[in-house]
Amino acid sequence: MRTYISTGRRRLRATLATALVVVSLALVAGVAAMLISGGGRARGERGRQAATTPRAHLSASPSASVSPSPTPTLAWTGPASDKLRLTLRTVIGGYISPKSVVATQTGLVFAQNMMYRHTITVYDTRTFKLQKTISDSVQLSKFGLKGYSGTVQGAPVEAAVSVDGTHIYVSNYSMWGPGFYHQGGDIGGPGGGVDPSFLYRIDLWKLKIDQVIKVGSVPKYVAVTPDGKYVLVTNWISYTLSVVDIAKGKEIRHIYLGPYPRGIAVDPDSRFAYVAVMGSYNIAKVDLKSFKVSWISGVGSAPRHVVISPDGRRLYATLNGEGNVAKIDLKTRKVIDKVATGTEPRSMCMAADGRSLYVVNYRSNTVSKIRTGDMKVIQVVPTNGNPIGITYDNATHDLWVACYNGSIMVFHEARGT
Repeated sequence: MRTYISTGRRRLRATLATALVVVSLALVAGVAAMLISGGGRARGERGRQAATTPRAHLSASPSASVSPSPTPTLAWTGPASDKLRLTLRTVIGGYISPKSVVATQTGLVFAQNMMYRHTITVYDTRTFKLQKTISDSVQLSKFGLKGYSGTVQGAPVEAAVSVDGTHIYVSNYSMWGPGFYHQGGDIGGPGGGVDPSFLYRIDLWKLKIDQVIKVGSVPKYVAVTPDGKYVLVTNWISYTLSVVDIAKGKEIRHIYLGPYPRGIAVDPDSRFAYVAVMGSYNIAKVDLKSFKVSWISGVGSAPRHVVISPDGRRLYATLNGEGNVAKIDLKTRKVIDKVATGTEPRSMCMAADGRSLYVVNYRSNTVSKIRTGDMKVIQVVPTNGNPIGITYDNATHDLWVACYNGSIMVFHEARGT
């Protein structure tokens, strides 16, 4: 179904977008960076708050016209997150194989279904109903990319929302179709001849791909800087970090980091990006002004995902190779605590109040909730097979978990009885 927007609505969107940039930039400095999860092509890679603004009605039928909330819900309200407990609310099935899930904080959750389904599925956070299935097929020439003909397919893996809540950026593990002959894999390096891939931008009102940006080989994690200036993308096989200028809509830097860069966290001031380099024991610190790289060394085996505290003082990293989550003091660049969560901890997210971490343990089929103050696991909940992606919706206090075996589990947080 095509979505038609009247001239009046376009004017309303333009006005709202301008206001949102101002409001969002003020809010972002006080909240945790948006986080997103994920792994590789092969599955074996190592109190309820009301929305701040009313949402337009969403049809429960797939491919419906969707109107997200005009104001992203970024702040935490209600009891402290570490005083709440998770209970299972619902399980979503269907023709999906979700690698990651990302809450837009405007009433939608996006699930990226890789090359196993070649789709992105979009859900309403209040009804849990499928709103639209977006194909990863595009004609690159229609987006101003020269040298490509015909229709090609991607493989949606990770996503990150723009600061103003109007768009979402989705990485594609690899491309299939005319002009692409060397697809990516979990093993390899820059000299292997793997094709470059692309970042899609999707309009959150139209739920339609409206921009395609070329990046490196096997792009994985995606992060938007809080100042709204850059999209950062880790390229697994290129061993690089792509820096995409949002205003220009193109990659402006390609920074070498070494084998298998993965998760990204950006400090609240948008000065430094921290990148987990999974083929090492280290985390890269990238200066977003000079683009120089320094290192936080000896963090632990196979750091995969990172999140940063709302005040920018602490960094947390999942250590996929040793089953721990590390807490790092960013002033001293030292690990100050670790806690075991399960086998192969992969992705995680943080409550907006900074008091709780939620970690998926891929081989243990569990989610661990960690109290950040003392790094104690305060709750463990079972999941379906191979939990790999995780996101928190602030307005509903719901935790969404992507299980690679073909389901999404939604847990609600409330005071325990």
